[in-house]
Amino acid sequence: LGDVLTDISLSSEGHLVLTSLLTLLNNDQLYKFSYTTEVLVDRAKGSKDGSVGYRISSDVDVNLVWRDPSSKDDQLIQLISNVKIKSVAQRSAKKNIFLGATTQSLLGENKLAALERPFMVHLKNGKVSSFYCYKAEPASIKNLKRGVASLLQVQSRSGKVIENDVSGRCTVEYKAAQGQVTRTKALETCKTAETGFTTYIQVLGVSGDSSSVTVFTLEDGFIKSATAKETHILAVNARRTTAAKIVSRQNLTLVAIETGPFEAAGKNVASVVKSLDEKLYAVGVTAEKVKSQCKGCQSLFEHWQEVQKQFEPDSLSKAIAPRRFLALIQSIRKASKDEILQVLKSSTKTALPQVVDAVTSSQTPASLDAMLQFLNFADPKGLVLQERFLYACGFSSHPNERMLQALDISKGKIVSNDIKESVVIIMGALVHKLCQKGGCELPTVVEVKKMILEGPDSTQVESDVQMYLLALKNSLLPEAIPLFSKYAESEVGAYCTISLTALQRYDVALITDEVKQTVNRVYHQNRRVYEKNVRAAAADVVFSSNPSYMEVKNMLLSIGNLPRELNKYMLSKVNDILHFEMPASKILRQAMKDMISHNYDRFSKVGSSSAFSGFMARTADATTTYSLDILYSGSGVLRRSNMNIYAASNGAMLHGLQVAIEAQGMESLIAAKPDEGEEDLESFAGMSALLFDVQLRPVTFFKGYSDLMSKMFSMSGEPMNVVKGLILLTDHSQVIQLQSGLKANAEFQGGLAIDISGGMEVSLWYRESKTSVNNKGAMVVTGNVTVDMDFVRTGMEVSFETEASLDFITTVQFSEYPFLVCMQMDKTTFPFSESLTKYESLPSGKRYVSRRGHKQLLPGSEFPLHQENSNMCKRVFDSDW
Repeated sequence: LGDVLTDISLSSEGHLVLTSLLTLLNNDQLYKFSYTTEVLVDRAKGSKDGSVGYRISSDVDVNLVWRDPSSKDDQLIQLISNVKIKSVAQRSAKKNIFLGATTQSLLGENKLAALERPFMVHLKNGKVSSFYCYKAEPASIKNLKRGVASLLQVQSRSGKVIENDVSGRCTVEYKAAQGQVTRTKALETCKTAETGFTTYIQVLGVSGDSSSVTVFTLEDGFIKSATAKETHILAVNARRTTAAKIVSRQNLTLVAIETGPFEAAGKNVASVVKSLDEKLYAVGVTAEKVKSQCKGCQSLFEHWQEVQKQFEPDSLSKAIAPRRFLALIQSIRKASKDEILQVLKSSTKTALPQVVDAVTSSQTPASLDAMLQFLNFADPKGLVLQERFLYACGFSSHPNERMLQALDISKGKIVSNDIKESVVIIMGALVHKLCQKGGCELPTVVEVKKMILEGPDSTQVESDVQMYLLALKNSLLPEAIPLFSKYAESEVGAYCTISLTALQRYDVALITDEVKQTVNRVYHQNRRVYEKNVRAAAADVVFSSNPSYMEVKNMLLSIGNLPRELNKYMLSKVNDILHFEMPASKILRQAMKDMISHNYDRFSKVGSSSAFSGFMARTADATTTYSLDILYSGSGVLRRSNMNIYAASNGAMLHGLQVAIEAQGMESLIAAKPDEGEEDLESFAGMSALLFDVQLRPVTFFKGYSDLMSKMFSMSGEPMNVVKGLILLTDHSQVIQLQSGLKANAEFQGGLAIDISGGMEVSLWYRESKTSVNNKGAMVVTGNVTVDMDFVRTGMEVSFETEASLDFITTVQFSEYPFLVCMQMDKTTFPFSESLTKYESLPSGKRYVSRRGHKQLLPGSEFPLHQENSNMCKRVFDSDW
C-alpha cells in the first residue's frame, strides 16, 4: 500500500476495527463498511455474558480523495460514519445502563461531533507516515481514530517488520495465504511513552500474558473484512486466581460499493490536506496521554480524615489496616507535597508511624520531599519515625536514584548511632534494587557502592564494621564476595557470622572454589579456633553451595570430633537435607555409602541442638517452607536460634522472613564451663531480622555482665519489638494501550501490616530459659483494571485478604544433661476471604455493579518438627506439671 490519506469517523459500541486497503481505491466510488469495536473486562476464566464493557458501532463510508499522479501507492481517502454505543453483555433492562441513552447524551454534542469528523492518514509503502486531525479534539477521541488508522497498515508478503501504530513501536509478523493475511503483533515489544512499574520481587509480583491477532479476508485483492482480537491477562504470581482479563475485539466488513465523489487535485499530501481543511494538522499515530479527570473526588486530607482510625496501632492486626493503607497510597500519589505535609502534621502521635509508612511507600517526588522536610534527623526524639521511614525505603517496590541520594545526604545530619546504622544498611538494599533494574552505573549508586565496599576496612569500630557488612549483605554486590570471604576468617565472631550468612544469599554460580576453600577452612578450623555458631554457619554455606563429594565426606568425618552440641546439630542438619530433598541430598547420599563416614558411632551422638525444615503451605501457584535451626552451648544455654520462612513461585524464591536470636557468655550464670573458643566471650543476647530479602538493623537484649544482671532481675517476659508497621509488598502499575485506541489501566497492590517481636527469659531458680518469636500480620492484595473513556467507565476489582499469627517458642531446662529442649511453632486459626467486583458507570450517575465473594475460617495448627522434639516436649510439660 502506498501513501494513503484517510478521513475516519468512529462508532461507539465497544469494538474498534481497523480497515486496511491492499489495492488502490477507485476514483468516483464510495465503499460502505460496517464497523464495531468492543472492550470486555472480567476475571481470567470469565465468559462474555458475565463481562462488563461496551461496544462502539458505526457505518463507515470510505472514498478516495486524492492520488499522487507519480505514485499509485500514494492516496488520500476519507471516512464518514455515524456512531452508536451499547452494552457488550446481554442483560435485563434493569441492569443495562445504556438502555434509553442516545449517543449524544453519552458523549455530549462536542465529542460526538469530534468522533464523527473526518480525519486523514498518510500511508507510505503500507505504513502510516502521517496522521491528520483537528488540534482541539479530545485526546481520547483522537486515540480512537488512531486505532482505525493503525488497522490500515497491512502488507501482502509474509515476514516480520517493525511498525508504529497506536500501541507504540511494535514488532509485527505477517503471514499471507490465498485470500487471507494474518497479522500478529508482539505486544511485549511495543515501546510507548507511558511506562508503568512493577515489584522487583517476582514472587510478590504480577505476570501477564497478551496477544494481538488481526485477520484480513480479501476478495479480488480488496479487503472484504478485517477482524482483530487482543487479549491481556494479569495475575498475581503467588495466587493466580487473583487475576483480570481484558479483551478488545474489532470487526470491519465491506457491505456495498456505490458511486462516490471525484478525486481532488494537488501536487502533494500536505497541500491537498490544507486545501480540504485548514484546521487539520499532522500528529503521530502513537496514542497520546489522556489526562484523567476526577469530578467530585476527595482531597487527600478528606480521605485521611475518613480512615485515620484504622491507622491506630490497635488496628494493625486486622485486614482493614492494610486495605486502608493501599487506598491512602493511591491518594498520596496524586497529591502535592503541601497536601502530604498537612496530613503528616495533623496525625495523632500513635498513628503517625503508620502514616510515615504510607507516605514513604508512595514513592513519588512529592512524597519523598514531604518526608525529608517533615523528619528531623538531628532530633533524638524522632527515632521511631526515622527508622520507619528508613525501613519503608528499604521495602520500596521501585526506588529511584533520588531516594538513595536523599539517604546519602541525610546521613551527615544524624545524631543517633542506631539510625546511622539503619541508613547505611538500607542504602545497601536500595543499591541492590537499583542494580536489579540496570542502574548500577548511576552516579549515586557508584558512590554508595564505593562507600560500603571500602567501609569495613576503613574503621576499627566493631559496630561500624558490622554496619558496613550488613549493608553489603543487603546489596548482594558480586564485588563484595572477596570481602565476605576475608571477614569470614576474622577473629570477631560477629563479622564471621554476618559474612557467612551473606555468602549463603548469593547465587551458587558466584561462589568460587577459592571462596569454598575459605568456608571449609572456617568449618574445619584449619587456621584458628572458631565459635560453634560460626562453624554452624560455615556448614550451612558449604551444604548450600553445590558441594563436592570430598567436601561432604570431610564434613561427615568431622562429626564425632566436634563439641557435643555441634555434633548433634550437624547430624540433624544432614538428616534434614536428606528428609527435605535439598539440592545437596544427592551428593550426601553418595558420601554416606562409605561406612567410615557413615556409621553408628558417628551418627548416634546425643544432644539437644537440631535443624528441621517443613512445608507451611503448598498450592498450585506457590510453596511456602519453614526451617528451624537451634544450636546450644555445652552447658545447655541457647547459642543460636534461627527461624526462616521462604516462598517459591514459578521458579523464583523469596526469603520472606528470618528471625535469628543469638546469645553468648551465659555460662557464668550457671557456673558452667564455656565451650572451646568461647572462653572470653562477653555476655550478650540479641536478635536480628531479615524481612522480604531486606536485612534490618539487629536489636540487642543485653550486652555485658552488668547489663545482663540488671535485666535478669527486671525481665518481665514481655517481648521486644523488632519491626512493626505497614509494608507495600506488591506494587504493579501498567497502562495498556489497546489497538482499538481505547486505553486500560491496571493497578495491583498488596499491603501487609506486620508486628514481629522476640524475647528471652532466664530463670536461675528453675534453671530454665525460654525464647520466643511472635509474628502477627494481616495482608490484603487488590487488583484493579479500568477502561475509562470520559463518557463511560468500566472495570473490575479482584482481591483477597487474611489475618494470621505465628509463634515460635523454645523452652530449655538445663538442670541436667542432656538438658530438655522443647520447640513449638504454632499457627492460630485465621480468616481468609476473596471478592470480585465488576462495574460500569456513566457520567449521568447510572451504574451497574456485580459483586461476588466468599469467606472461610482456616484452622490453626502446630507445625510438625522431628519426633525427638515431640518426645522432649512431653517430658518438659510433664515436669512442669
